[in-house]
Amino acid sequence: MPQSQVVQLADPAEFRAAVRAADGELLVKGRGEFQSMEVIRVDLHQLWMQRISDKLPRIIQATHHPGRAAILFLTHSAQAPVHHSGVEVAPGEIIALHDGASFHHCSEAPCQVAAMSLTLADFAAASKAIIGHELAPGTETRVIRPDSTAMARLMALHDKASKLAMDGAAELTYPASALALEQDLVRAMVACLAEPGAATKVARGHAKVVARFEEFVEHRRYEPVYLAEICTAIGVSERTLRTCCQEHLGMGPIHYLWLRRMHLAHRALLGADADSTTVTQVATEHGFWELGRFSVEYRSLFGEPPSASLHRSQH
Repeated sequence: MPQSQVVQLADPAEFRAAVRAADGELLVKGRGEFQSMEVIRVDLHQLWMQRISDKLPRIIQATHHPGRAAILFLTHSAQAPVHHSGVEVAPGEIIALHDGASFHHCSEAPCQVAAMSLTLADFAAASKAIIGHELAPGTETRVIRPDSTAMARLMALHDKASKLAMDGAAELTYPASALALEQDLVRAMVACLAEPGAATKVARGHAKVVARFEEFVEHRRYEPVYLAEICTAIGVSERTLRTCCQEHLGMGPIHYLWLRRMHLAHRALLGADADSTTVTQVATEHGFWELGRFSVEYRSLFGEPPSASLHRSQH
């Protein structure tokens, strides 16, 4: 049954539950009050669509669910480029994810990203019907630049479907009209992938280093750690780790560790019982021992003091 949903996120911690077909985490890295992120989801008969709009610089760390052929692209030609796993992606280009891909998606400016996916079987059947042979999603994530006319049509159709969802239009609930829209979208998607221009493979070597770094971080998520310790544990030099993190995350490893712990503390405060938990407890449990500095940096990053987040959890 075709359906749509428009979700306004009031906090970065709500991102994981709002996004389809991926396990993701949002880290806001720009200082300032979090402004509501919008997630538009449209599920047609076979095609899943999403559009994510945000205003602050951020990192999305995500793993694409296996079994679906998925693409991502920027929705407006005037947008600033983003970095996807260390590769710059500009408007007019498509990120074709490989099955089960893990990635970092970084922006430095207001950003709107569109996503589309089909099951592998549906994608193979659709491409065979449209162009006469099956398209394989590939074993590596690629950034491609399709023909400009084909890309413009895909962007326009995705925009139309998103606006119908925002307006609560009946076209998305009537099976016949939803199917017609879906067929147009799938044709446009296949057209962009069938004869792409030059393709760039996302660098796997540095991605593997970042993946080992993330695994280390997950095991030591609350603890302050030192760069030499990290490099020894994952088997790379400090220079290599700094280069990989700068490419994939837009920042050095120590700053990224600090940012993750700040977001973990933020989530802990929002989920805590203010009658039995203190800001000091949460801060120290997440490795922040300079409480005055923690409070100042927390307010700068999240737009409110940690005590306000703690008491907001009661409402």
